[in-house]
Amino acid sequence: MKTQCQFLSENEQLKIHENSIKILEEVGVKFLSDKALKVLENNGATVDYAEKLAQIPREMVDQALKTAPKSFVLGARNPEFDVSYPSAHTGYVLDCGGVFTFDYKKGERRYSTLQDCEDAFRIFEEMSLGSYVWPHSVPDLEKTHPNSSQIFLDLSALMFTSKHVQDELTDPREVPYMIEAMATILGSEDAVRERKIYSVCYCTLAPLTHDGGMSEALMDLSEFEIPILIFPMPCAGSTGPASLFSNIAMGNAEALSTVVLFQMAHPGTPLIYGDASGSTEFATGGFLEGSPEMVLQTAARGEMARFYGLPNTQAGCLTDAKAPGPQAVMEKLITTLPLVLSGADYIQGPGALETSGTLCLEQIVVDDEIARLCKRLGDGIEISPEKDFYEDIKAVKPGGHFLSLDNTLQACRSAEFLMPILSDRNTFENWVNLGRPDLYDKAQKKVEEILAAPQKHPLSDDVIGKLEEIIRRAEEELK
Repeated sequence: MKTQCQFLSENEQLKIHENSIKILEEVGVKFLSDKALKVLENNGATVDYAEKLAQIPREMVDQALKTAPKSFVLGARNPEFDVSYPSAHTGYVLDCGGVFTFDYKKGERRYSTLQDCEDAFRIFEEMSLGSYVWPHSVPDLEKTHPNSSQIFLDLSALMFTSKHVQDELTDPREVPYMIEAMATILGSEDAVRERKIYSVCYCTLAPLTHDGGMSEALMDLSEFEIPILIFPMPCAGSTGPASLFSNIAMGNAEALSTVVLFQMAHPGTPLIYGDASGSTEFATGGFLEGSPEMVLQTAARGEMARFYGLPNTQAGCLTDAKAPGPQAVMEKLITTLPLVLSGADYIQGPGALETSGTLCLEQIVVDDEIARLCKRLGDGIEISPEKDFYEDIKAVKPGGHFLSLDNTLQACRSAEFLMPILSDRNTFENWVNLGRPDLYDKAQKKVEEILAAPQKHPLSDDVIGKLEEIIRRAEEELK
């Protein structure tokens, strides 16, 4: 059977739901968009326009949960990389991380470039459990493309990778350019709706606030059935209450208010019920991602997604380590395994260091190894007639060995016994003779091999030219 773990009992899930409803009905949620407030008011919410506050009744939540799709597919330019929700096994979302890149060869971090983003996508495309990608923040774009940096980054991502791309849009004026670009790649607006090669992440502002520009941009996008990842980030002890239970309930209220907004605006909008809650470093007030408290919260919210019957992506495979090394591996393991064992659809976080502030190409490869190890633990023990080797025991008898048996030869090449790619299992003497390699040395060689090869599945020059023209127009027209 599969290895499983549970973080909330059914009664505890119901308690969190009821607390969230109480928050929505009695405390309310702030929406910094009059358009959003009008949608909510028209559907039954009590709205205070002066305070920009909406109190959302239980009935609106129940109705929104009825119309939210329970399954759908995130398409990719290469259909081989299409992503299904829910997922048969836990997949991974590349987080290109912050504005820095860690240069493993030099042992230092620097500001990221567009080339770093392209390299990260090409590496992730080769990872066995990699599912879809988030683009990387590139500081120089604010200088080179001050009016269209988001469009430039997202269209570049669609050029660099043939996997699904997910990012933020914060300005409704950006929406037509993104729709035109996807139609250029796919051939029509109908294909944009059908294939869904691009989706968006919607982060609420803890506590209990919705950004104005982002909510309006995503309401416009939802007219084209673009999927939305709901991603609250309350930090227990700073932007959220200092108890895991109450922070989970508040983040859940933020997520439910988002479900209500987009289902009231456009019923049937595909939604992914996610979470990226953190815990507070009480000595500094900082946000922590590599803590056990973080993954307890995201795992619990993954269970709340299943409580509502919604697909989910949870933040995980994260670390607060400032550089590659033991702390990064340890924290990424403890923030990945619980999510895998609790059945999360997808985990967002591979590739990032320093509380998602720094990209590391080698870390992408190491994180894939962590993902493979966690999957094997989650796959559990198969107890079936095919795995009953009693006859082997009978044939070997006491004192013999099983090394030469057919079942053993077949097993050593099977999925039952995972063969790691980076971990070293040589004898000490052989390890010394090989130069004492560690995980990151091997990961660096893998990075170099991938980047030495041509890009796979590139767009045609004609399509790239049209996308570049869309970027040029956006830069001029969005002044």
